[in-house]
Amino acid sequence: MAKDVEVAEHELSSAEFIATLLFLYITVLTVIGYKSQSATDQCGGVGILGIAWAFGGMIFILVYCTAGISGGHINPAVTFGLFLARKMVTARALDWRAEIIGTFVLVYTVFSATDPKRNARDSHVPVLAPLPIGFAVFMVHLATIPITGTGINPARSFGAAVIYNQDKAWDDQWMFWVGPFIGAAIAALSNA
Repeated sequence: MAKDVEVAEHELSSAEFIATLLFLYITVLTVIGYKSQSATDQCGGVGILGIAWAFGGMIFILVYCTAGISGGHINPAVTFGLFLARKMVTARALDWRAEIIGTFVLVYTVFSATDPKRNARDSHVPVLAPLPIGFAVFMVHLATIPITGTGINPARSFGAAVIYNQDKAWDDQWMFWVGPFIGAAIAALSNA
């Protein structure tokens, strides 16, 4: 999501920070709410589908809101993939295989939805770019929540672990960092 207008570094950082904060707030509360509702009522809560919608929907909203300011990455693995693919000019930029594949799907979708060559023939693409990105997050969550709990965003995984602060959340941190960065690297190489 390249920008034509020069934006100050503090505006980029602020946009990403606020977007990540909002993303964590809504998605973690959705999971906590589901857990507390389903503890007393098996049919209560939003379920895995609702959790996946919360994640995908928030990405759609936040990418739409921040794309013009910071690129709307909201995920260090996306920034890393864009950096490896030389889409950014600075370094600002079942098991753990599910995280690699999930992040690959996300980063590959980001590349496809924001491809400047595509803009020439599909004038609606910049306006609609957040939609396929949000749906990619939704689909990846739907597929990988039962396997790993889904951690395709290292910032989200770390924030949730800090908030939850239980051993299980910290035991899996390596998977939620290594997997997304490998998936981002594979997507960057496939887009080269």
